[in-house]
Amino acid sequence: MSKSLVFARLIVLSTLVGGGAAAGCGGGPGPSGTGGEPSSAGTPVTGGTTGLGASIGHTGGAAATGGTTASTVLRGVFVPTASMTVARSGHTATLLPNGNVLIAGGDDGTTSVEGAQGAELYDPALGTFTPTGRMNSRRIAHTATLLQNGMVLIAGSENIPGIMPWALVPFGGELYDPVAGTFAATGRMSVQRAGHTATLLQNGMVLIAGGQNGVPSAGAELYDPATGTFADAGSMSAQRAEHTATLLPNGMVLIVGGVGGETLASAEIYDPAVGTFAATGSMLVARYGHTATLLDNGMVLIAGGSSDIAPLASAEIYDPVGGTFAATGSMFVGRASHAATLLPSWGVLVVGGDVGASAELYDPTAGTFAATASMTAARAGPTATLLSDGVVLIAGGSGALGPVASAELYEDP
Repeated sequence: MSKSLVFARLIVLSTLVGGGAAAGCGGGPGPSGTGGEPSSAGTPVTGGTTGLGASIGHTGGAAATGGTTASTVLRGVFVPTASMTVARSGHTATLLPNGNVLIAGGDDGTTSVEGAQGAELYDPALGTFTPTGRMNSRRIAHTATLLQNGMVLIAGSENIPGIMPWALVPFGGELYDPVAGTFAATGRMSVQRAGHTATLLQNGMVLIAGGQNGVPSAGAELYDPATGTFADAGSMSAQRAEHTATLLPNGMVLIVGGVGGETLASAEIYDPAVGTFAATGSMLVARYGHTATLLDNGMVLIAGGSSDIAPLASAEIYDPVGGTFAATGSMFVGRASHAATLLPSWGVLVVGGDVGASAELYDPTAGTFAATASMTAARAGPTATLLSDGVVLIAGGSGALGPVASAELYEDP
């Protein structure tokens, strides 16, 4: 379970709104760097109950401008798969080129090496998790970014009180080699970071932005895989941690919200061509710990997150052409520490958070959310990874008693 100042704020919110079924905060991967690449469905996934089950077609509704949606969608089902080798919250999940998923780091409830330093692979063909190489450092609330060369860049961490204070949090990154199954040290960041974002740019470099080392940062840097080094990339207009960063189709990066000295509604654009940050429109609601999902139409869905009082149900759409945010339908419940995944077949799947096991689907055409089946377990801070066959792997997170090892699959017809 995350224990830094920013994440502690979410734990308080979980107590306020989640009741007995809610969980504490887990770490969030980074939006842009956490999830798979969509492709056509076909390969069966084993390891749990099989079959999609009965489904009811989408009932939709008129486009909303901020209200909730009355329809319920039972398009897909959640089915259990094998459990991870250890419980994890604040971990990362990365789809590898071979279709396996790398699970790395996180809090296992005991801050043991197996959790915060260990890693494992999920094999969709077998439906199993198996240990892989061990990281050089213990990491929680770090980022994991698949590079163009097939390696995975691991960067940052928060402190682990009693085990790893801020003075021992790693500056350096490391690379996972999926062929050898090993981690190796790479360049060193200029500052320690947790709750930052890591975005793979079209030129192959990785933009690391914001985060905190006790205090939120406005600084950014670029990782160059060719040299294995980090270099200064200027500063954002505001200090940000628990924000989102989304690569837009034009190659620019949209950075939204977060918490600095206060919860932020502001947003900005990073232009790799000139290496600068510039302001864009502000959100209608200040939020941190939200999700940002690039839709097929090039717009970005911003959903949930926390205000200074409670998790938010509201959502909004960013239009990169106009540089503006506009309200869209609200979720059924406020969510922070949740996960959002663009499905290849239809809409955006939103799961978990401080509200427990519930899930819902966003329809980009109607601009509405609809409740769907619940997960098999309550999860705050799970990872959600779109597999090569269109199934979503949901792993770990925190339940009512702390980090969990269980995982499940969302199958959509």
